[in-house]
Amino acid sequence: MSTQHYDLLVKNARVVDPGQDEPREADIAVRDGVVAAVEPGLPAEHADRVVDATGRLAFPGVVDGHQHWGIYHDLSRDAAVESRACAQGGVTTALSYMRTGQYYLNRGGPYREFFPEVLAATEGRPHVDYAYHLAPMSREHISEIPELIERFGVTSFKVFMFYGSHGLHGRSSDQNSFLMTPEGERYDYAHFEFVMRGIQQARQRFPELADRISLSLHCETAEIMTAYSQLVEEAGELSGLAAYSASRPPHSEGLAVSIASYLAHETELPTINLLHLSSRKALDAAVRMSRAFPHIDFRREVTVGHLLADIDTASGIGGKVNPPLRPREDVEALWEYVLDGTVDWVVSDHACCREELKFGTPKDDVFLARSGFGGAEYLLPGLITEGRPRGLSWGRIAALSSANPARRYGLETKGDLGVGKDADFCLVDPDRTWTVRAADSESSQEYTPFEGFELTAQVTDTFLRGHHVLRDGKVQGDPLGAYVPRGVRSR
Repeated sequence: MSTQHYDLLVKNARVVDPGQDEPREADIAVRDGVVAAVEPGLPAEHADRVVDATGRLAFPGVVDGHQHWGIYHDLSRDAAVESRACAQGGVTTALSYMRTGQYYLNRGGPYREFFPEVLAATEGRPHVDYAYHLAPMSREHISEIPELIERFGVTSFKVFMFYGSHGLHGRSSDQNSFLMTPEGERYDYAHFEFVMRGIQQARQRFPELADRISLSLHCETAEIMTAYSQLVEEAGELSGLAAYSASRPPHSEGLAVSIASYLAHETELPTINLLHLSSRKALDAAVRMSRAFPHIDFRREVTVGHLLADIDTASGIGGKVNPPLRPREDVEALWEYVLDGTVDWVVSDHACCREELKFGTPKDDVFLARSGFGGAEYLLPGLITEGRPRGLSWGRIAALSSANPARRYGLETKGDLGVGKDADFCLVDPDRTWTVRAADSESSQEYTPFEGFELTAQVTDTFLRGHHVLRDGKVQGDPLGAYVPRGVRSR
């Protein structure tokens, strides 16, 4: 038994380890921001501060691999406020997608000029650690990929497959002004191919990092969505979230998954992440492509929103998101794939959109509403609430919410409570039933599609590198979150 001095000792916890079905009784000792020991019976007199977990579950801090800070609001503001919602839900590391073009910073140009502005806007503001994925929108961005890895520690990139001829919220043919791409360039399948080739070349340039350099894809097919949007609007038989789901049909996802997979095969890029798959057809396509191309290391993501809500249970058109919430049969299909191990991680896709921006006029027209909503604060409680009765083990929940995204995205010090890892963890009461109310969230979003949902587990405390950033459900202290570079710079 260790007798060393600790800055923090959390006693009487039930520690959840990724890959271990059941939690183990242990104390967690922290020194200099990292885990120093995880074992039972550590003496309290060797710690500066002692917290009694009173038998609560200690989960590794959630690594939310998909957020959108700054998409609808000032980036600095989102980093400060929405990170509070992260802490509220046990999220200790948030990875946010960023690109040039409309929304976000509303400008184009090279990332060597753009990304330092992103870092400056967020520095010193978040309450959790954070990193960024970047989307190469132009040929110049592709050429910058090695510099982004080496200079800024960015190792994960994104393609939005539907942007070629479909806007963020609905039909659009004004691609260049929306994306702010150079005249004469197109954001299309050829560009996606060249992005893949650029990332594969970077993997070859940095072989020691190859497994952590990856491409994520939003898989929807613009042409199908545009055609079906017109059909649904002209028919006028559906409204609300049912209409939006029909306007972006599941086979649009399946086709895009298939195209993305073949392009990965063609370009020999093996590290592919298929984002927020929302339907049985999308997951079926992902499984088929994995069988067709076994040399591609596919990872498959779903969101907590698509696992919790459907087109009938979500609270109003505030549940508009891309890809859409689906009918209940698709929700149950997603759970089948979570339980059989097909899904690799679960995220929030947190994109705060306040009421005055979210809804158009009239407010009940789903096609005039903006896409996206927050949800980081419900990720872990939602997984536990819906997953445990279905047979999802504690360790699998930890893998889905923390370990798996941490490993894929090169967050070497995150993802579990191993000795030497960052002391990021949260305490969860698995027997506390509570009702979701937007008014109780730390997010600045005034509504939630989960309004009135009953959850049966709650995060009570969150620790970031040993700092107690959420105590008894309340965010406390100054922002302590830091940018986490990955890859060459982080070594």
